Amino acid sequence: MLAIKERVDILARKFVPSYRFLRTQESTIDRSHILQTELNSASIKVLNWNIAKKSDDKNWVRDFLTILEQYQPDLIFLQEFRLDVEAGNLVDLIDMSWNFAPNFIDAHQQTYSGILTAAKISPLHKRAIITKHYEPIIKTPKVSLMAEYPLSNNQDSLLTINSHLINFVNIHKFKTQLQELELALSTHQGPIIFSGDFNTWNRKRALFLYKTVTRLGLMPVAFAPHHSKKIKRFLLSPPLDYIFYRGLSEHKASAKVLEHICSSDHKPLLAEFSYIK
Repeated sequence: MLAIKERVDILARKFVPSYRFLRTQESTIDRSHILQTELNSASIKVLNWNIAKKSDDKNWVRDFLTILEQYQPDLIFLQEFRLDVEAGNLVDLIDMSWNFAPNFIDAHQQTYSGILTAAKISPLHKRAIITKHYEPIIKTPKVSLMAEYPLSNNQDSLLTINSHLINFVNIHKFKTQLQELELALSTHQGPIIFSGDFNTWNRKRALFLYKTVTRLGLMPVAFAPHHSKKIKRFLLSPPLDYIFYRGLSEHKASAKVLEHICSSDHKPLLAEFSYIK
């Protein structure tokens, strides 16, 4: 029979946010499985998806594996990814190099939560950027992950950033995170892909995001109207999910929102680029 103190500890880890959601010391958790030595400049296929912590859900696993087989993305940006503390739930799931940036540990579930970037090559450099501010109630930060990859037949490298913007805070804290990301991206001279869930659920947030990406010379992937309206929104808000880019040519016909996928409340976004010098 469990002692009273042990029962109290279990209940606290399950129901009390300050005991359940712990800040983590890990910057990134990485696995290397190299399929290529550089990204193919002529075709860089991208998948962006907020998976709503469904990485252990069998329906999500089925959908994810189907997308991998059908579209064969070279770069994968996932937000709200839940990773076992032993990282075991990814071993059989993805045959690519991957880097995971956690923003907290769920002590009850014994899992990390964060964002995951996967690629057919290992990055030259990577860096996690944690917000200075925390979301209310569970008191956890948000995280972004920068990763830089070599391009075939080029000296330039591709800088990617997978981001989940802070939510449930005032506009000033939202701006602070974007200003930190803008500063980090502004030092790169080559092509960039800036992808993620930006939590732009009102026009003030969306306007500040567009001002930021415009200063960086980034453009949004242009989805056809019938695809664009399927991107996650709150009521009549602007879209929450985007793929921005610069220094690349977008293959217009490849931009898709997989509206038939329902294992997350966000839809997967797909795009394909080639490098232009």
